[in-house]
Amino acid sequence: MSSLQSWAALAVLVPLAAALLCVVLPPLRRAGKPAAALCILASLVATAASIYLLTQHEAGAVTRTEVPWIVLGGKALASIGVNVDGVSVVMLLVVCVVALCVQVFSLAYMHDETPSSYGRYFTLHALFLFSMNTLVVAPNLLQLFAGWELVGLTSYLLIGFWFHKPSAARASVKAFWMTKLADMGFVFALLALFVATRGFDWNARLSTETATLVTALLFLAVVGKSAQFPLHVWLPDAMEGPTPVSALLHAATMVAAGVFLIVRADPLFAQAPATCEVMLWVGSITALFAACLALVQSDIKKVLAYSTCSQLGYMVAALGAGSAFAGFFHLGTHAFFKALLFLGAGSVIHAVHSNELADMGGLRRKMPVTTLTFGIGALSLAGVPGLAGFFSKDFVLAQLEGKAGWIPWTMLMATSFLTAFYMGRVLIKAFGGAESAKAHHAHESGGAMLLPLVVLAVPALAAGFLGGVLAEWSGAEYHVHLGLTPVVASCLAIAGLLGAVMVFGRGRAAPFAGVLESLDRASAVDRTWSGLYRHVLLGVSAVAGFVDRYFVDGLINAVGYTTIESGARVRRLQTGRIHDYAMAVVVGALLIALWGVLR
Repeated sequence: MSSLQSWAALAVLVPLAAALLCVVLPPLRRAGKPAAALCILASLVATAASIYLLTQHEAGAVTRTEVPWIVLGGKALASIGVNVDGVSVVMLLVVCVVALCVQVFSLAYMHDETPSSYGRYFTLHALFLFSMNTLVVAPNLLQLFAGWELVGLTSYLLIGFWFHKPSAARASVKAFWMTKLADMGFVFALLALFVATRGFDWNARLSTETATLVTALLFLAVVGKSAQFPLHVWLPDAMEGPTPVSALLHAATMVAAGVFLIVRADPLFAQAPATCEVMLWVGSITALFAACLALVQSDIKKVLAYSTCSQLGYMVAALGAGSAFAGFFHLGTHAFFKALLFLGAGSVIHAVHSNELADMGGLRRKMPVTTLTFGIGALSLAGVPGLAGFFSKDFVLAQLEGKAGWIPWTMLMATSFLTAFYMGRVLIKAFGGAESAKAHHAHESGGAMLLPLVVLAVPALAAGFLGGVLAEWSGAEYHVHLGLTPVVASCLAIAGLLGAVMVFGRGRAAPFAGVLESLDRASAVDRTWSGLYRHVLLGVSAVAGFVDRYFVDGLINAVGYTTIESGARVRRLQTGRIHDYAMAVVVGALLIALWGVLR
C-alpha cells in the first residue's frame, strides 16, 4: 500500500476506532464529554489526512490497492481496498470538513442532553463518518454498496436520535424504508453486473442493453438516497432529527451519496443513453417541484430540506446531460453552503427556541455573525455572481443548453429564480423586520457554534474559484464564459432576491401561495405513497398472512396432528409383555403360510 493509500485508510479507520471504543467501553460513552472529545479528535485526524491527500495528489493519478474478499473454491469473487483519485480525494475532504464542523457545532447545540445521550450522539457521528468514507474510497461497486448501506443505517439512527418523540421515530422509519425500497435496485444492479462481467468494476464494458439495465437499477437507488421525485417524501420529514444531523446527513453527505455513485460509475452510465435521458428529466422535475414547495414552508428547516431536494435535482440533471464534472462540482460547493445554512438555522433555532419563521424577525441586530454567515450561504445558494453557488450552478445550466428541446434548461432556469426568491423570503422573515416576541430575548450563539459557521462561510464564498483545479484533478474540462446561460441565470437570481424584498419586505404573501400551500398540504405524492402502503401493501400483507396462517401453517399443523394421533393409536400395540409379542409372531407366521397356500 502506497503512502497516499495509507493516509486514505487512516481517514476511514480512525473514526471507526473511535466509535468502537465508545461501544465496547460503556463508561466512556455514558460519560458524554470524553466520548465527544474522542470522536471529534478522530474527525480532526481524518480531516488532516484528507488535507494531506489533497496536497500530495497528482492531477489525473489513480492508485488502488485491493485484497481478495468473498473467496470460494480458491477464487475471489470480489475485493476490498482503497482507491485514491481526484474524485475520491476531493469528496473525502468535503465529507471530513463538514463532519468536523458539524461535530464542533454540536458541542454547544446538544449540551442539554444527558451524558449518556450526548455520548451516543457523537458515537453515531463517528460511525457515520466511517461509513461515508468507506463509500468514498471504495475501489469497486460492491464495497461502495457496503458503505452505502452503513450510511443508511447510521442515518436512520441519527434521524431517530430523539426516539422518545413519536414524530422522530416515524420519520426515521420512513427514511429507512423509503431508501431500502430504492436500494433493492442497487442489489439487482450488482447481480446483473456480476452475471455480465464476473466482477463489480464500474469501468466494465457492457452491451447497450446490459448497461441500460444496470444503470437504471443503480439510478433507482439514487432516486431513493438522493431524494428525487417521487421518492423524495422522506427528506422533509427527516428534519425531525437534531439540526446538526440535518446539516451532516441531508445537506452535505448522505443524500449526496447518490450523486457520488453516478459520478463514480460514469463509465457505465455513458454506455446507457436511455438512462441518462430519464435522469435529465427526473432531475429537472425534482428541482422545479421542490423549489415550489420550499417557497411556502413556515419551518426554516423544511425550507432548507426542500431546497436540498431541488439542488440535488440540479446535480442529477447535469449527470443526465452527460457532464459528471458539472454534477460533482455542484455537489462540492453545495455541501459547504448548505451545511452553513443548516448550522446557521440551528444557531437561530437555539436562540429563539422555535423552527417557525413567524417566531423570528429582527435577528440581524441580535445575532450579527449568524446573520452574516447565513446571508453568505443564502446568496451562494441563490447563485449571486462571485459566490461559490454561482459558478457551479451556472456550469450545470450551461451543460443543459439545447438538451431535450430546451425544456429541462427552462425548468432549471425557473428554479434559479425560485431559489433566490425563497431564500430572500427566509432572510427577510428571519433576520429583517421587527422583532417577534420570541426573538426579543435572543442573543448571539457562543464560540463553539460560531466557529463552524465562519469556517464554512469561507468555501461558500470562494470554492467556486477552484473549479479549474478541481477539473484538472478530475480529468475534466472547465471554463467560465459570458454567454446566454450565465447572464440569464444571474439576472434571474438578482430578480428573485429583489422580488422577495418587494413582496415579503412589505408583509405580503407569495404569489400563487394559495395554490402552492394547497399542494403542500395535500402532499399529493406523499398521500400516494401512504395510500399504496395502507391499501395495497397492507392489503397484500393481510392476504399473505391469511394464506400463511391458515393454509401453510394449517397444512403443517395438520401433518403434525395426524402424525401425533397415528402414533398414539399405534402405540397401543406396544404392551411390553413378552407373550403378546410371541403370540403376534405365531399369528403372523400362520397368516404368511395361509397366504402362501392360497396362492
